[in-house]
Amino acid sequence: MPASRDFYQILGVPRDASQDEIRRAYRKLARSHHPDINADPAAEERFKDISEAYDILSDPQTRRRYDAFGPDFRQVPPEVDADAWRGAQAGARARAGAGARAGRSGAPGFGAGEEMDIEDLLGGLFGGRGGRAGRGFGPVPGADQSAEIEISLEDAYHGARKTISLAGPGGTRNLQVTIPPGVTDGQRIRLAGQGGRGTDGARPGDLYLVTRIAPHRQYRLDGRDLHVDLRLAPWEAALGTRVAVPTPGGEATVEVPPATSCGRRLRLAGRGLPNPKGKPGDLLAEARIVVPAKLSQAERELFEQLASVSDFDPRRGR
Repeated sequence: MPASRDFYQILGVPRDASQDEIRRAYRKLARSHHPDINADPAAEERFKDISEAYDILSDPQTRRRYDAFGPDFRQVPPEVDADAWRGAQAGARARAGAGARAGRSGAPGFGAGEEMDIEDLLGGLFGGRGGRAGRGFGPVPGADQSAEIEISLEDAYHGARKTISLAGPGGTRNLQVTIPPGVTDGQRIRLAGQGGRGTDGARPGDLYLVTRIAPHRQYRLDGRDLHVDLRLAPWEAALGTRVAVPTPGGEATVEVPPATSCGRRLRLAGRGLPNPKGKPGDLLAEARIVVPAKLSQAERELFEQLASVSDFDPRRGR
């Protein structure tokens, strides 16, 4: 991520944005830049930036660490106090300034072009300047890490067992991951001890997998609710009927009331994504009235007869 941008800028929200504002911004951007929807070669990288920003800012604890420590938040051990961190930064800047002045006067010190290093700051917090070799601050727990895993809507509904490959300094790791039934888009799955390695025997960090549910050819997902088109013949919409509707959990039947207009939503309670901790989502079947591509002579005559006896005006709604 370029130094001139941050996660708030990527999502286009202010630093005091609410969780709802962050969620809305992510959904809007994700719909525009998902590589399955946007053919621009740059869309995939942009989508990854958007997903990473949402992953960090949608979790209150991770967001607090990001706000406190900035881009270095993953490298700062959990026990470091934010106020102490800011004090160490201020002290390092003061030393750098003093060193630059001393360098101009010929005395030893920091060179004018030398930058502060995160390990220098950590060393100041743990008993002396640590330096790049990590001297002076003992065992440091491994950093938590995050990665994305794309799953199908069927995987989200039924649960699944997946293998993911993660590239790291020690080579590629293959991990078996259990996707629980009812997982939602953006939900995090914690793999304890699978994050960054600690130093000097300290515990490793955790790996957080962010689930991304791939777009589906039939269903549209909104939280745990599923939306599906319900294709109806004109006479079915006018007279009412019972229609079989596919759901991820099996076929269901929806009651279409008489005088159903295009766009009307018929709700099947509890037929959306399951919820292990509460109420499942619903399935909403949206009426789409479809006319025959080619009318038979008898159909044409019946429609003409209807047109001659009906005083209904759809432009006026009556």
